[in-house]
Amino acid sequence: MPNIISRRDLDFLLYEMLDAESLTTKPLYAEHSREVFDQIMDTAEKLGENVFQPIAALTDREEPKFDNGRTILPKETREALDAYVEAGFPAMSFPEALGGLQLPYLISQGVGAIMGAANGNVSGYMMLTGAAARLIIAHGSGEQIARFAAPMIEGRWFGTMCLSEPQAGSSLADIRTKAERREDGTYNITGNKMWISGGEHDLSENIVHMVLARVPGGPAGVKGISLFIVPKFIPDADGNPGDRNDVVLAGLNHKMGNRATVNTVLNFGDAGGATGWLVGGEGMGLAAMFHMMNEARIAVGLGAASTAYTGYLHALDYAKDRRQGRALDDKNPENPMVPIIEHADVKRMLLQQKAYAEGAVALCLTGARMIDDEKTAEDETEKARLNLLLELLTPVMKSWPSEYGPRANDQAIQVHGGYGYTRDYPVERLYRDNRLNPIHEGTKGIQGLDLLGRKVVMQDGAAIQALGAEIRKTLDEASHKTDYPYIGEFGDTLLEYWEKLTTTTMEMAAKARVAGPKAYLANATIYLDAFGHVVVAWIWLRQAIIAARAMEAGTSEQNFYRGKLQACRYFFAYELPSVTPMLDLLATLDTTCMEMHEGWF
Repeated sequence: MPNIISRRDLDFLLYEMLDAESLTTKPLYAEHSREVFDQIMDTAEKLGENVFQPIAALTDREEPKFDNGRTILPKETREALDAYVEAGFPAMSFPEALGGLQLPYLISQGVGAIMGAANGNVSGYMMLTGAAARLIIAHGSGEQIARFAAPMIEGRWFGTMCLSEPQAGSSLADIRTKAERREDGTYNITGNKMWISGGEHDLSENIVHMVLARVPGGPAGVKGISLFIVPKFIPDADGNPGDRNDVVLAGLNHKMGNRATVNTVLNFGDAGGATGWLVGGEGMGLAAMFHMMNEARIAVGLGAASTAYTGYLHALDYAKDRRQGRALDDKNPENPMVPIIEHADVKRMLLQQKAYAEGAVALCLTGARMIDDEKTAEDETEKARLNLLLELLTPVMKSWPSEYGPRANDQAIQVHGGYGYTRDYPVERLYRDNRLNPIHEGTKGIQGLDLLGRKVVMQDGAAIQALGAEIRKTLDEASHKTDYPYIGEFGDTLLEYWEKLTTTTMEMAAKARVAGPKAYLANATIYLDAFGHVVVAWIWLRQAIIAARAMEAGTSEQNFYRGKLQACRYFFAYELPSVTPMLDLLATLDTTCMEMHEGWF
């Protein structure tokens, strides 16, 4: 693929690190094989290279337009999505009983990595659709699954999530959209929703909105939130799109990047009320919506990682080709200039991008493998353990790639120099696209509060103990790896940082008994960064162990595996040490930021 993502690296992650083939021994995936997985990835590779990437600049330049209540998008957007649907990708990880291909989630996320790197803005419609369909399957009735989820699995209808409102933003406890009971069992939906990706378009036959709203008389706050299916067109008796529902486009949000995914303001009930179907019970809406939100968060992290990855490959290609300057010890101006990749600082910037991008993709695919393992586990104790790990790692999988992916894209611009700041090269667009990811599907600050305030303390720290057990398995492998000089050192270093992280966490919890929850959570975002860096160090050590084994076995792919080892060495030498001052600060429960007064700014 032309600077989209490394297929060799994806194969390394899928098969050497995460052992996707072993999933075919599970009854759920027994119909598949490595050959099937490879065919799926080959198809995605061709689609990304031939259809999605070539229109990325166009769909950025020709951003969505508002026209008399409609969204106007370039025709190429529809053509690309039609090709995606025709290839059968919307059905990838859904059960065969519902018309799906019943592929492992790991493989579908491998496809997601390719499509996200090729053109994440356009493929984003399908991510939302799949997550909405899985939400209906998990919490809806059989009739709702047949009526609404089935056409989404086929790719004929698209889906959205409607949470935020103009006055509420991320504070869902403050939403005002109202749902009043009707005699026929449906609900009358009135209100406004803001920041709705894919909220209005002509890309599909119908749009299924998953809407949070309040039933009058219910409790205040999040306990009074319910979830509703509110389609753009009300299905007729045959299940086809019928009358237009009372959902209208009120406006578009014009974004810095990520433009091909139209972002909308929607009004529900301008003509009296939209028809909605309750999902689950009243007051259970937010708990149900977390099913979609968590999937979207992992997908956002993968999208950020993929965007960083393609930016890195563009920078690498440019650095190999661009000639400028000479070696520091070459004082002869008549000697030819050298490719800039020969300069140490350019190598540093490329190594940083490689460590961030490859580490982030590996992190997200590790989460995907955990989802498959949880789904196929026969032992309830094992299911519970994997669920704890996923609960703990979801804010990390969303936020670490979203924070460090844009930093990688920033360095891709820097490698290009002045050219990188122009539209002549794609790296400026990729940076703009990726800058959204720390914001949507729960800002970075919210993820930090979730991790420190809920996940590390739940069940008396059972989740962080489960992660510690996984890390110690890797440390045990590293201790037996002596032929490559750095592996044992990496293991010792990771153990040191893991123990410091867990000790700091306990110190913070102890001090919070006196200082209170505000002080405990005041620097939750810094905790998230520190935690994420330690987790990614673990991910890199796992990759390095595999690479070292391959080197010992006399692999013919010396450069590939040496690259893995060197990127791991970079992360441990240049990135992981930044955790120390973070943890030192956190241990003090410093309240400098919390105590800053508005008038002092």
